[in-house]
Amino acid sequence: MHTVHTALSKAPGAYMQGILLMIAGVACLSANDAIAKALTADYSPLQILFLRNVIALPFTVVIAVLMGGPSALRSHRPVAHLLRGALWVSATMMFFTSFIHLALAEATALIFVAPFFITLISALFLGEKVGWRRWLAVLAGFFGVLVIIRPGGATFQLISLLPVATALVYALLMLSARWVDPRESVWTLLVYLTCAGALLSGLIVPLVWVPVRSGDLWLFAGIAMFGTAGMTMMTQAFRRAPAVVVAPLDYTGLLWATLFGWVLWRERLDMMTIVGAALIIASGVDTIFREKRHGGT
Repeated sequence: MHTVHTALSKAPGAYMQGILLMIAGVACLSANDAIAKALTADYSPLQILFLRNVIALPFTVVIAVLMGGPSALRSHRPVAHLLRGALWVSATMMFFTSFIHLALAEATALIFVAPFFITLISALFLGEKVGWRRWLAVLAGFFGVLVIIRPGGATFQLISLLPVATALVYALLMLSARWVDPRESVWTLLVYLTCAGALLSGLIVPLVWVPVRSGDLWLFAGIAMFGTAGMTMMTQAFRRAPAVVVAPLDYTGLLWATLFGWVLWRERLDMMTIVGAALIIASGVDTIFREKRHGGT
């Protein structure tokens, strides 16, 4: 995989292709979130997640075979994918639930603390060495979270902790990639994550199921299309250009979330939320560059 990545990233125009793919992929995932927020007015987050996965699964399988060959459908450790699916279902459920009460951009800003949870877990439980500069970035990121949710203040909502909990579970999901057999490609992970999500959510969705209105079918198709396209393009972005180039572009998701929130629901971010989001993004970008240049110290 590293050899392929290196060869691709040195090709003419590969950096720009990676950048454009990342921006487009983040925009698609932001559209996915906006549609999910719209659907939470009439459907349970669990039902939204289930239908998203069921509709997306055939397309994910086709993409995986085209990009990785038939071997992309073979798993050497299916139980690992099932456990990762449970983490993904939990994270997505919490994130979609937060949309019911929070502005889209506010929830998006809070989920960006996932890299800091990865640092904490890696240092405290996995024995990885973390330098003082990365700890400083973690503190700055969490200070940004406090600025946004303002615990103890008049505007504090307990629901604001849901995106933070989402970020924690998402960090566990990212670290759980270590459970997967190294012979399996990223396309295998994509297929089995979607499949496990459909299976696990399908086991309990009858408890909250309501009939789907015909006028909403295009929304469910849209969330599946944008979600699958977004993950595919972001995966390709990391293959076309180095992570240090494309990873910071993930934070453009806050711009898209702000735009969608204003256009669809006239949501506006207050100054404290903007300041908190800026702290989270700045410390996250610093972590990405330091990881590249200094090996994470």
